[in-house]
Amino acid sequence: MTDTSPRTEPADWATDQEVRWCPGCGDYSILTAMRMLMPELDVDRENTVFISGIGCAARFPYYMNTYGMHGIHGRAPAIATGLAMARPDLDIWVIGGDGDMMSIGGNHLIHSLRRNVNIKILLFNNMIYGLTKGQFSPTSEVGKVTKSSPMGSLDAPFNPISVALGAEASFVARTHDMDRQHMMDMFRRAHEHKGAAIVEVFQTATSSTMEHGKVLPRNKTGMPTSSLSNMANPSGLAPTVNSVSWLTGEPPKS
Repeated sequence: MTDTSPRTEPADWATDQEVRWCPGCGDYSILTAMRMLMPELDVDRENTVFISGIGCAARFPYYMNTYGMHGIHGRAPAIATGLAMARPDLDIWVIGGDGDMMSIGGNHLIHSLRRNVNIKILLFNNMIYGLTKGQFSPTSEVGKVTKSSPMGSLDAPFNPISVALGAEASFVARTHDMDRQHMMDMFRRAHEHKGAAIVEVFQTATSSTMEHGKVLPRNKTGMPTSSLSNMANPSGLAPTVNSVSWLTGEPPKS
């Protein structure tokens, strides 16, 4: 009888480092989903790498019992591209937030997608600079009041999905931190894809989901109602890419 049980367990993918994010941060949920998924992928820790830039999300490599690198701001896709070229046998995951990936790292992001190198990019989108305690980011909605925009943000936000489609990424997906199974499904499909894959993860940050000490209500996507007011509806975008998964997790119909 063939033993089909996983060779590892979620605990095997955890390190001895104290996980240090703010209480209520969606990063905890994403980390748990990744640790639970790894045994199902039947991959080796020794052949898995997590590369990050700077920000709250960039702590991720410290908490995964694999190889990893905490890089510099915005450069994680470039570092990962070099590693993928030198070691195509590795499973390479890139971790970054909206401030990291969509501002200083935006150029590296679009070119890594354009080149279609075999890396898997997880973009944690909380629509705020969380590590520096709450400044507006490239994905913050118009009118967002923060420490750096006391009169409200004037800039129209980037939509990371639109950016990825514009770069002709071969795999684009979106999920959110309140649906663990959907996150795991999207991460799994990204891993199975041969080429560059990007998964945008809507996630909460305490600094952006609190108003006057109260947690903002969430809509059906799992995000605070004010956070998505200016984000394009994913179903309203033309599915022109070969492999695209929207919020529902289903590929677009031709």
